[in-house]
Amino acid sequence: MYIKKLITDWLQIGYRRSLFGVHLLIVAIIGFSLSVFQIWSMMWGKLDPINQMAIHLVFILGLTFLVYGYSKGTKSLTNHVPKWIDYLFVLLAFGAGIYFTVHAERIASRIPIMEPLTALDIFFSLILVILTIEATRRTIGIPIVLIIFLFFAYALLGHYLPGVLWHRQFTVIEFLDELAFSFNGLWGSPISVAASVVFMYMLFGAFLNKAGAGEFFFKLSIALAGRTKGGAAKVAILASAFFGSISGSPTANVVTTGTFTIPVSKKAGYKPTFAAAVEAAASTGGSIMPPIMGSSAFLMAAVTQVSYGTIVIAALIPAVLYYASLFMMVHFEALRLDLPRTEGENIPKISTCLKEGWYYFIPLFILIFLLIQGYSASRAGFFGIVGIVIVSWFRKETRMGLQSIFESMIDGAKSSIPVTTACGAAGLIIAGIMSTGLGGKLTSIVLSLTEGMLIPTLFLVMFICIILGMGMPVAAAYILTAMLAAPALMELGVSTMSAHLFIVYFSIFSAITPPVAVAAFAAAGIADANPNRVGFQAVRLALVGFIVPYMFVLEPALLMEGQTIEVILAVVTAIIGVVIFSAGVIGWMITKTNVLERFVLILGGVMTMYPGLLSDAIGIAAIILVFIMQQKRRLEYSKLEKDRNTHKKQSIHIGN
Repeated sequence: MYIKKLITDWLQIGYRRSLFGVHLLIVAIIGFSLSVFQIWSMMWGKLDPINQMAIHLVFILGLTFLVYGYSKGTKSLTNHVPKWIDYLFVLLAFGAGIYFTVHAERIASRIPIMEPLTALDIFFSLILVILTIEATRRTIGIPIVLIIFLFFAYALLGHYLPGVLWHRQFTVIEFLDELAFSFNGLWGSPISVAASVVFMYMLFGAFLNKAGAGEFFFKLSIALAGRTKGGAAKVAILASAFFGSISGSPTANVVTTGTFTIPVSKKAGYKPTFAAAVEAAASTGGSIMPPIMGSSAFLMAAVTQVSYGTIVIAALIPAVLYYASLFMMVHFEALRLDLPRTEGENIPKISTCLKEGWYYFIPLFILIFLLIQGYSASRAGFFGIVGIVIVSWFRKETRMGLQSIFESMIDGAKSSIPVTTACGAAGLIIAGIMSTGLGGKLTSIVLSLTEGMLIPTLFLVMFICIILGMGMPVAAAYILTAMLAAPALMELGVSTMSAHLFIVYFSIFSAITPPVAVAAFAAAGIADANPNRVGFQAVRLALVGFIVPYMFVLEPALLMEGQTIEVILAVVTAIIGVVIFSAGVIGWMITKTNVLERFVLILGGVMTMYPGLLSDAIGIAAIILVFIMQQKRRLEYSKLEKDRNTHKKQSIHIGN
């Protein structure tokens, strides 16, 4: 019975402990030490890459086993204390880290197969692989672990498969060599990016939040949108865009901003499902919003070798289109429900908000300026953190002292746990892909299935991105899907920028796509709504996010590529298309739409977004047609209402 429960509980995700006493002190020491090490290594240290990655990974593993409990199935009031097995895992992780650090030079220079693994190599590599898988299960869940096992099985048993999926036979030791002693496995690009760029921006977000920027951006969102019709949900959109760009986690963004925005939206008159869906869609979109894009911009720069500045400029218009669509859908829904405006005295003035917290923009400007000047992402992040500490002293209430800095460094380390464990898992999966040549084979399989046609290939790649991205942090989801899917698109002539942004979008939007839809589930919990309904509603609200990637692949002008006039025309027509498409989805333009008008609006919006003068002309003609029909019907309604009022007055007069 005990073994059965142990296995059953293992199939569930872990839980975050509420630590206290000596356990909390140990976690604080490990987290603070990791942050100090990262800052030192990024700014002044000159470590071997394996040293850097090994130290980072084992510190994160140590934190994971203390911060996250074994399983939600075992969670109780007494289970917030780490067990002896958790501390054993911590000791094993640090032992493996010390071993790999001591032998980093030999590992980096050895020739696989020619120099067989020693008994200690095998022992410590097994320890590191097993602990990484267990840490991933506790923080991300069982689906990603099953994907790891699937690729492991393919690597070890794929020589039995027929046709294109066949590969040469690997022994367990050979595959372990690939997993833990090559730059294709644990020490590949996912952990490299997590240990450098991603960690520094998790730290940046922790410092920004501790300095009071979160409260400022929320007040600014209220000031900007609070006075508009149905402004509560619009505040949620703006606040989530601000937070999401920095946090990089749609789920964390929902939990942070949604605890306030969802109840307020419900109180304003939106249904719980709609309020939760708005928060989920807005929070997810933060990861495509420049300048930080939830670390996606830095990951793309590392993977594609395209400069950060070029990526941010290219990503700006699609992100604006997405949020414009979401904003307009909320606006049309408010018109449809005839929601009242919020009372003015409850909303702060924009000038007052900016006067109180304008200086919070300074660290962001420092960050962007240094990145454009060519500084490394991690170094720019460090100077951004220094900027946060300095500007926090502009007001007495927000000044960061030694205690606040200490707490921020611990918070940053803990917030990077899920990202790093997922990146470790991605490294294990990539080892299975690279060692077997599956990446190239998948490109051939995809192109053969779609017969080399672009639109079907885009659709299949979208499906792969959503499936592989479900339940995973943005960083790991992007890196994994980029390894698998990007070559297939570039084989068809899609530019590197378009291909990778396409993958970024659908890796991110897996967070609101049922059946997993982690961001939607988090929002549903706050709204007390059905999670699946919230997920489908969030997809409905985010439909433009599913369409725009196709558009910028077909029309690179939306990525600022091409002549100025082409870019301007593409942007103007795309904005018109987004607004009209949103009206069609909600079912309201200047009055309620019927089924035919709704269909024409959706079709006209898509045609206007689609590149080409002919499609633009057809789309605009459809829009004008619906506008005339709606205007005519509204005038008829107004006349009928006027006649009714006149008749009522006459009846009252006769009665008197």
